[in-house]
Amino acid sequence: MTKYYLGVDLGGTNIKAGLFDEDFQTVQKLHKPTHEEAGPTEVLKRIWACCQQLMAQEKITSDDILAAGFGIPGQMDVEKGISIFSPNFTDWKDVPVAEWLHEKLGQPVFIDNDVRVNLYGEMAFGAGRGHRNVVLVTIGTGLGAAVLINGQVLYGASNSVGEIGHMNMYRHGRPCACGSTGCLGRYVSARGIVKTMQEKLADGETSLVGEWMSQGQELTTKLISEAVAKGDPTAIEVFKETGELLGFGLGNVINLFNPETLILGGGVSAAGEPLFKYTRETLAHHSLPVAREACKLEMAQLGDEAGMVGAAVYAGQKIRV
Repeated sequence: MTKYYLGVDLGGTNIKAGLFDEDFQTVQKLHKPTHEEAGPTEVLKRIWACCQQLMAQEKITSDDILAAGFGIPGQMDVEKGISIFSPNFTDWKDVPVAEWLHEKLGQPVFIDNDVRVNLYGEMAFGAGRGHRNVVLVTIGTGLGAAVLINGQVLYGASNSVGEIGHMNMYRHGRPCACGSTGCLGRYVSARGIVKTMQEKLADGETSLVGEWMSQGQELTTKLISEAVAKGDPTAIEVFKETGELLGFGLGNVINLFNPETLILGGGVSAAGEPLFKYTRETLAHHSLPVAREACKLEMAQLGDEAGMVGAAVYAGQKIRV
């Protein structure tokens, strides 16, 4: 009888859930709004509803599930299955995710950081295949990273390896939910890019983005990207500042971890070369030459499926330990 894995990527905006066979091939998948503002219990209920819907679509029950994996942003205790803190969620503190969902599912449940499960996905089926020294950087609502060195995913004393979004770039910069100021993720992220554009418009700079907003369009990174494509100077400057700052951050990453492959993923990565050309230029001058020449910059290959399949792969590894 066929057995399955559940893999869920929990984001601040959407829950992305998938049902996978024993070879981690996608059987069913779905997206639902997170509604994080409703609080932890409601978010957990929505996650469980996604799992139930996936099983119902395939006409299976919990008895057919081998294990479930969940990728969650922020700090966590992966052994106890507790999500300690996530800056993208309301009133999210010490949430017993694994225990709560295990009681519903009746099968093993494992949690990990959302970026690490993306790395597990890219290592299994994407841009990380065949490599032993990899850093995956995701640029979405926030900014995070996961690190593989000599074939081992790094966790650290508090499961916090890879929090490059909290690398301090400005001593007295934008305040961050972590309690510090000037963190890289407050500038290089969807929220950060939007904030940079808002500041420029508030300073009186003109832009197609401002015109489009006056016509009722929402300010998003996609809107800024569209303005860049039309040659809008202010939008181009936003991308230039963001791309350069990312370059300084990634230069530190290359110097620290010496990866052979640095993978860029997350929703903002769809901006592509108009953003990342400034990153490449900065890296060329602000990272150690030997380490830089050994590192290839790649785009993630799995898109928004990386977290789902990666969470399932992670769960599969855990039950085989």
